[in-house]
Amino acid sequence: MGKVCVFFGTGYEEIEALTVVDLLRRAGIAVEMVSITGEESVEGSHGICVKMDCLFADVDFGEVDMIVLPGGAGTKNLEACEPLMKQVDAFYQAGKGISAICAAPSILGHRGMLKGKKACSFPTFESHLEGAEVTENPAEIAENIITGRGMGCAIDFGLAIVEKLQGREQAAALAEKIVYKHYK
Repeated sequence: MGKVCVFFGTGYEEIEALTVVDLLRRAGIAVEMVSITGEESVEGSHGICVKMDCLFADVDFGEVDMIVLPGGAGTKNLEACEPLMKQVDAFYQAGKGISAICAAPSILGHRGMLKGKKACSFPTFESHLEGAEVTENPAEIAENIITGRGMGCAIDFGLAIVEKLQGREQAAALAEKIVYKHYK
């Protein structure tokens, strides 16, 4: 297995991004926090500044198995980052993993990636999930795409990524380890 990259643009939702990083590291999955801003630290939507593992230009996408897009106000910055969108498109075409939570699934909807798939997002962004079968579940795994509803569903979303990469049993074991009783 390669690694997972979580992409951070200014205004990212801290809980959504960092919960995924934390859960994947607990599961022993290689994960990197990647700045799309060109800066080594990126400020979230609530003023929390986090030091990144690397800059976008440093990523070898040939070693990456999954892209993760956190939501929040930073979603617009992710979608405006053309080099990142080129990689999202390439991952989709190759059938590689793409995950997005909260407002970020709207990016996938705008790119036509959710047609005919179950997907979820923050309620006010559901209209952007073009062609999807929209659910109110905390997270949805639909082939190579994982979507999450919002900050309150960040653990479910992170566990869904673990499930996709390591299997349901590993995700359930991690949920038990962190005393999370609501994992499906």
